[in-house]
Amino acid sequence: MSPVLYVLNLDPNTSNMDLSACTGIDNIAEAITLLELNNWDLVAAINGVIPQENGILQSNFSSEASQASMFAPPSQSEAADAAAGGTVPHPSSSSSSSSPPSSSTSAFCSINPSSRHIVERQPRMLNFRVDYRQRSVELVLEEGSTVGEIKQILETELGVPVSKMQLKGWKAGDVSDSTLLKSLHLPKNNSLYVLTPDIAPTASTSKNSALQESLNQNFLLVISHREAQRDYSLNFPGSRTIQEVKRNISDLTNIPVRHQQWEGWPASASDDSMTLAASGISYPCHHLSVCRRSSPANAQEPTEECADVHMISDSEGDDFEDASEFGVDDSEMFGMGSSSCRKSPMMPENSENEADALLHFTAEFSSRYGETHPMFFIGSLEAASQEAFYGKARDRKLLAIYLHNDDSVLSNVFCSQMMCADSIVSYLSQNFITWAWDVTKEANKARLLTMCTRHFGSVVTQTIRTYKTDQFPLLLVVMGKRTSNEVLNVIQGNTTVDELMMRLMGAMEIFTAQQQEDIKDEDEREAREMVKREQDEAYRLSLEADRKKREAQEREEAEQVRLEQMRKEQEEEKEAIRLSLEQALPPEPDEESGEQISKLRIRTPSGEFLERRFLGSCKLQVLFDFVASKGYPFEEFKLLTTFPRRIITQLDPGSTLLEAKLFPQETLFLEAKE
Repeated sequence: MSPVLYVLNLDPNTSNMDLSACTGIDNIAEAITLLELNNWDLVAAINGVIPQENGILQSNFSSEASQASMFAPPSQSEAADAAAGGTVPHPSSSSSSSSPPSSSTSAFCSINPSSRHIVERQPRMLNFRVDYRQRSVELVLEEGSTVGEIKQILETELGVPVSKMQLKGWKAGDVSDSTLLKSLHLPKNNSLYVLTPDIAPTASTSKNSALQESLNQNFLLVISHREAQRDYSLNFPGSRTIQEVKRNISDLTNIPVRHQQWEGWPASASDDSMTLAASGISYPCHHLSVCRRSSPANAQEPTEECADVHMISDSEGDDFEDASEFGVDDSEMFGMGSSSCRKSPMMPENSENEADALLHFTAEFSSRYGETHPMFFIGSLEAASQEAFYGKARDRKLLAIYLHNDDSVLSNVFCSQMMCADSIVSYLSQNFITWAWDVTKEANKARLLTMCTRHFGSVVTQTIRTYKTDQFPLLLVVMGKRTSNEVLNVIQGNTTVDELMMRLMGAMEIFTAQQQEDIKDEDEREAREMVKREQDEAYRLSLEADRKKREAQEREEAEQVRLEQMRKEQEEEKEAIRLSLEQALPPEPDEESGEQISKLRIRTPSGEFLERRFLGSCKLQVLFDFVASKGYPFEEFKLLTTFPRRIITQLDPGSTLLEAKLFPQETLFLEAKE
């Protein structure tokens, strides 16, 4: 028997066929979705669904190693068997004899080794567009290259030393020069940009400086989904490409990128690999709209997809016996009657709204099995996940996903005896968010697998796909974690109430332990935030008190300045009046002038004495002006005689000193008015 080699077919035109054959994915739309998520990289898509430990498609596959293992000489034990009269088995004979390759595995082809022509897998090439100021460099490298090699090429192209170069735009953040491109899981086309903060831009680079700043800015895209009549407000950095935006919208609207029809992109946004900063959209907000592209080709797609699925099903069905070959129908075998007596479906096929489908499911479930059943969550799987996983830690619950299949003989027993048992209903209602779906119809099953791939990853999807119809219904217990969601348990239909309760309680114990840790972390975080808020409030109150104190001090100082200014003005005014009075006083007469002279001696409040000679004919006003010129104005002080006590200031200022009996001499004293 001649040895046989299996060579991987990497033709892009048959990628979806190869992916379906390698992974067992029956739904063509789901296969295309996986290929789009992996940038049409067949190997990456297969490795994303089938773990690499299976050895089906390892990323480090080597044709030389395969060739060596196929044509290696027999071992000593094999040689001994041959000597005993046996035959030496070929390395591929055991697997070939036990299970020949299925016809559905179209990704592998058989060739004769005599031709000695082995097709080796070509290394995956990555395209890079690197922007630097007003220049743009296009690079093509193998994914086995390093970041440092890109910088070395850019040093030659741009003339910028590697030591002064910062290569930005990686999805994983800043990476080192030794990082392999393969470890970053990059798409086929990538956009990067170079920053050189240590190199001052010249006058020729002033035009590109705005673009460099835009790469670090966030753009708000308000995207209107016309069919759903819903708006999405999404923030994207300027370094994000238009292709990446369209992929994110594909996840939100379930419209593949190739079917998206956009309105609102500027004319300059002609290339999907272009960054938002360079596309010419409005900053900081830009409005777009998207809908599913309608074309005659779309109407033919379901027929083509159904044909592909039928072909794959036929090839996979070769390994199983069909009950119809024995003239026995499945429904008649299990006493379910003819198809005309079948009950109405649990869920309508191709329902546009998940909430409407769940309402129909709940109503049909109640009509079949009674009103005592778990309270099914009405809404999308995403909404159920949000309700179960993303509230406060104390309010979180497990998510129970019930998958119904009317074609399984276990469905009726499981629903009536397990799902409707009072203990199960009470336990699910208290500790779980229960979401249900009917997978009887292939369209509904494909829709479920797409939702699970989007929200839980391909592992959960592959887990559901491995179960056969007679193993349904299924109850998946999902626990939300910080970074991802984990399926704790998959309960099949062939179980009992006690076993079901035990497995639910086991999942609840695991969840409770995780929940306690989350509650502790949340309490510590809230305590830290509370302390921070209290500190911020105390700091704010302290600043407020300091501000009020400072304002009061400033007002007091301003008042003091105002009073001091008034005092100075009053003193200046008094001094001016005093000087004017002093200048207006008549000259002091001489004692020997021969005229009547009155000599007055005036005692001040401080104990000092003022002495002066006046003519007896002088008016009392002259005496008052003299006292005021010495700093004792008439309005504030009164002038008195000692004995008898008389208030001179109350006398007529126009009377003379002789008339006031202040002649020839008199001692007076000043006293402040009350």
